[in-house]
Amino acid sequence: MISQAITTAVDLVNAPLIYKGKVRELYDLGEHYLIVVTDRISAFDYVLDPPVPHKGEVLNRLSAFWFGQTTNLIDNHVVHIDVDQLGDIVRDKDALRNRIMVTRKAERIDMECVVRGYITGGGWRQYQETGQVNGIDLPEGLHKNGVFPNPLFTPAAKNDIGHDEDISFDEMKKRIGAELAEELKAKSIQLYEYARHYCDQHDIILADCKFEFGLIDGKVILIDEIFTPDSSRFWAKNNYALDIEIDSMDKEPVRTYLAGTDWDKNSQPAPLPESVVQATSDRYLAIYQKLTGAKLV
Repeated sequence: MISQAITTAVDLVNAPLIYKGKVRELYDLGEHYLIVVTDRISAFDYVLDPPVPHKGEVLNRLSAFWFGQTTNLIDNHVVHIDVDQLGDIVRDKDALRNRIMVTRKAERIDMECVVRGYITGGGWRQYQETGQVNGIDLPEGLHKNGVFPNPLFTPAAKNDIGHDEDISFDEMKKRIGAELAEELKAKSIQLYEYARHYCDQHDIILADCKFEFGLIDGKVILIDEIFTPDSSRFWAKNNYALDIEIDSMDKEPVRTYLAGTDWDKNSQPAPLPESVVQATSDRYLAIYQKLTGAKLV
């Protein structure tokens, strides 16, 4: 049987809910925020049923791991991840153990900072249509999944509703200012290079990833999540090849299942089979163990 999964924490937290995303919920603690990472899973802009056990724990603990690993590169928003410090703010501490993060309040910079080390996914689709990725001219004859000589920084403007908007770096500079844009680009590439090297040592390819940044007293800090299966594209080294669809180390079982059904992608899909949910849960737990060397459950 599949273990208990969490779809929401609204009945478990004695604090105002101020934002509910596809996976994360944000509560106001006054001086700080409380982020609860649920087990909800989305695909093609739909939140699916049922939730995936342990997914939220993996995302939260993996982000905490990476935030700890990168503090020498950039400051971040983490205060602590200990549910026991929250006292009566949390009604059932065991239910939310491993899936909370108390954070400093930062002013979010409305840019998603994407770094691509390989040409795949949406970048490959752009290249096929235009020969560019986010306005960057690329040579002819590239192969799908090919590695870039140097990582590409390809930002997107954040939209809380609907898709984020791919923009050029020049457009990013117009929107937030050249100095801040250059800082975010440099930090993003530095973080990617660090994690890429770490992953390589663990037989994993970090194909691409995305970051969010905020400001506290004018200083740029790292916020949200980093280097998780929901914010990064991980490939097992032994699966790597050109000109194929590489099985990513994330919710690929869900995407594969949905692609094999007659779902029209314009309506809420039917609940996922238990076997697909379990396979997805196993995959999240496996990537956590492979990256951290520890078992979550």
